[in-house]
Amino acid sequence: MKPEFRSDIVLKDVILIKPARIGDARGWFSETYNARLYAKAGIPDDFVQDNESRSETMGTLRGLHFQLPPHAQAKLVRCTHGRILDVVVDIRQGSPTFGRHTSVELTAENGEQLYVPAGFAHGFCTLEPDCEISYKVTAYYAPEYDRGLAFDDPALGIEWPFPSRDMVLSDRDRRHPRLSELGDVFPLATAGAAR
Repeated sequence: MKPEFRSDIVLKDVILIKPARIGDARGWFSETYNARLYAKAGIPDDFVQDNESRSETMGTLRGLHFQLPPHAQAKLVRCTHGRILDVVVDIRQGSPTFGRHTSVELTAENGEQLYVPAGFAHGFCTLEPDCEISYKVTAYYAPEYDRGLAFDDPALGIEWPFPSRDMVLSDRDRRHPRLSELGDVFPLATAGAAR
């Protein structure tokens, strides 16, 4: 019962994972994380903290978030209830895909996960009410290193599923700087070392 790993979703090092499910009359069983299998697929990280969030309203946007080195976080994200549009942006200065993004729909039904390496900003938008998201991270939360990127920066070209004026965001997430204002927060060598 091995998961499928896809790393061909635009951004190098971002990996889409489809854990296998074994079903019978009772429902299904799935192994959602196996360190040995994930390491063989290019995810050798030691995850130190599990986080969950619940968003009650469709069109809730959380992001785009990241932590600075030396507390940079890689994430392994999945939706355990509902549907979300999960988005990652490469913010590694010097990367050939700097400023580019990719997005995938993660649902409780499809069970897919997205691996987001350090050096990427991450966020998601709920596509239906009552969404729950669970994610593993490789560094503990460090509020003084917590940063964000403007979700609506035109330079990113992200097509969110709702107009920005209709989305539900925290005040903080509405005030993040644009990519051009971030500065050199993730030199490429540093982002790789955080992994």
